[in-house]
Amino acid sequence: MVTSKALLETSLPNPFHKGKVRDTYDLGDALLMVATDRVSAFDSVLPTGIPGRGIVLAELSALWFKFSQVIVPNHYIGMAYETGVAEKYGLVDLDPEVGHRAMVVRKAERIDVECVIRGYITGSAWAEYQRSGTMNSAPLPEGMQESQEFGAPVFTPTTKAETGHDEPLTLEQLWDQVGGNIAWPLEEHSLALYDVAAGAAKEVGFILADTKFEFGFIDGKLHLIDEVLTPDSSRYWDVEGYQVGKPQPSFDKQIIRDWLTEAGWNREPPAPELPDEIVQRTMDRYREVYSRLSGGKELPA
Repeated sequence: MVTSKALLETSLPNPFHKGKVRDTYDLGDALLMVATDRVSAFDSVLPTGIPGRGIVLAELSALWFKFSQVIVPNHYIGMAYETGVAEKYGLVDLDPEVGHRAMVVRKAERIDVECVIRGYITGSAWAEYQRSGTMNSAPLPEGMQESQEFGAPVFTPTTKAETGHDEPLTLEQLWDQVGGNIAWPLEEHSLALYDVAAGAAKEVGFILADTKFEFGFIDGKLHLIDEVLTPDSSRYWDVEGYQVGKPQPSFDKQIIRDWLTEAGWNREPPAPELPDEIVQRTMDRYREVYSRLSGGKELPA
């Protein structure tokens, strides 16, 4: 039975942007990014939140930002509740319910591209392959199976849509959109990040099937921004249960998507309320991801 309450809305001074999950506030020379417990599926924000999900999203991003900063610089400054960060940015009196879900980050000029790296063929890539034998319009070998590992990770960028679906981009389209001096580093940085993250994930029994990164410019230099390697932006599979040729159970909100589909929702607002069992199972999956990747570290209360 779900007993804790989900944080669905925040209301702080100087609002900057409200997304499906994150509420962002202007701190002057930095931003406060609050990962709420809201959850979206099929392009709709659901009326039911997942209590504590935002804490997992914020803490996992912080973990990976710190882990990967030697590969690519990023916008992460610190968690809002950390000593020093809270004092510097006037967050000492911030409600812990918000502070435990919030990162302070540097402002960046965002590049409107989702940098998707796929190590295995699944999801929308598998659907396209079944239709046309391609992925992001590029031909793939015949006879591939669902969830099969590629010989090497593949960079499959998409547009960054504020509403609706992100659309796949060919490498030529990406180069035309942002120029080669940006497109090439986006691909190289994304592949390097995936390689290191996939290795770290495998050490704790996870396969990192695919993930997406976002980048922006800070002081004229490319930085990793937004969230990174969370269950919202990445597909984690269990090593022990992996079997090629079929879908894999993933540690994300697939439980919610499956329930909504089975419930017969037509994907038009308003979305239905989620039952407690689905909320609890989703919470358990997110917490397991954090526990394994953090080495058993406790989440903030």
